[in-house]
Amino acid sequence: MPGKVVVVRRQEKLGLLERLYVPMIAKGLAVTARHFFRNLRGFVTGRNRTDFVVQYPEERVDFADAFRGMPVLVQLENGQPKCVACGLCEFACPTDCISIVPGELEGAGIERFPEAFDIDMSRCMFCGLCEEACPEEAIVMSREVEIAGYTRESMCFDKERLLVPETLLERRLAFLRSEYDRDDAAAEGAA
Repeated sequence: MPGKVVVVRRQEKLGLLERLYVPMIAKGLAVTARHFFRNLRGFVTGRNRTDFVVQYPEERVDFADAFRGMPVLVQLENGQPKCVACGLCEFACPTDCISIVPGELEGAGIERFPEAFDIDMSRCMFCGLCEEACPEEAIVMSREVEIAGYTRESMCFDKERLLVPETLLERRLAFLRSEYDRDDAAAEGAA
């Protein structure tokens, strides 16, 4: 059986009340009144509350692990960025909002580092392509979305404003690593 046949009654005669939408208006008012009194009872008694209210900014909604806020740089324990200034995030950015000036370190574990790393947040669209392109997990999408400024210059974040300690980004990094494991398992299953 391919499906159910629904007969549409296009020539149905409507009464005066139906043409004035009075029954539908009454039905809508009944639904609204039912929700109002149920929520009022829950508010007064404190039991069986069905409303969802977040007292912003004192309370915050916990976003899902896959949520993408503004991109930030991962800061190592020594205070330096994890970034090696390879420039892949800069090339992957579709809005060209990332600019990196690479520098070289002598005698350090990381040979290159970003002398300057700027992101114009007024142009960033939080797509996450920079995060996907980074081979070092040095730029990740944070949970921060509340960025605002009165001038365009205040929306340009430099390296010092972008650095976030790795311990504060553990949840996002764990999510990224779980996605890598899922991709590896899917590739092994396909082979």
